Amino acid sequence: MEKHPRVLSASLTVHAADPDILTDFITPPGVNPDAKFFTFTGFKEAITGGPNGVPFKVTKATESEFPALAGQSVSLAVLQYEPSPTGINPPHIHPRSAELLLVIQGVVKVGLIDSANELYTQTLYAGDAFIFPKGLVHFQVNGDSKYPAVAVAAFGSVNPGAIVLPKNIFGSGIPNWVLAQSFKTDVETISKLVSANLG
Repeated sequence: MEKHPRVLSASLTVHAADPDILTDFITPPGVNPDAKFFTFTGFKEAITGGPNGVPFKVTKATESEFPALAGQSVSLAVLQYEPSPTGINPPHIHPRSAELLLVIQGVVKVGLIDSANELYTQTLYAGDAFIFPKGLVHFQVNGDSKYPAVAVAAFGSVNPGAIVLPKNIFGSGIPNWVLAQSFKTDVETISKLVSANLG
């Protein structure tokens, strides 16, 4: 009878999320909350029209901009895109939250890449929603060359974070020769990309 070695397997699960609070809400020191404390008015201009002369604009309501969100594990952003080809939210990740995107004006083309390097793309119209799972690379592009687009992004964190990959990689200070080797190109090409992402 052949003996088989015993294999011990263990599973380690790690969960990262906003901490639970033990009160209804959190107020900053010295703040006596009223209804205005629970109100954010910063989206009024962002929900209509384009980003006013910039290719892409984000208006956020995270804990920094809206202190009433502290401990609530939610935040919002309004995304405004110029007409294509410049209206782009470049490839990025949110390390602490999934993103639920709802298009409220125009056409937005979206894409996400999973951990098996599979690309999923979709064209969204006003009223369509798309989920970007937490930590996965994704992007959005205005799908119209004439009109701006507007979308609302909901997050399951008061601070989802955003790591914009072109800026993070080419604006990080990683030596150009390391980037050239990594991307299988030359230092001159990398220098141009670094210059473009430092501005």
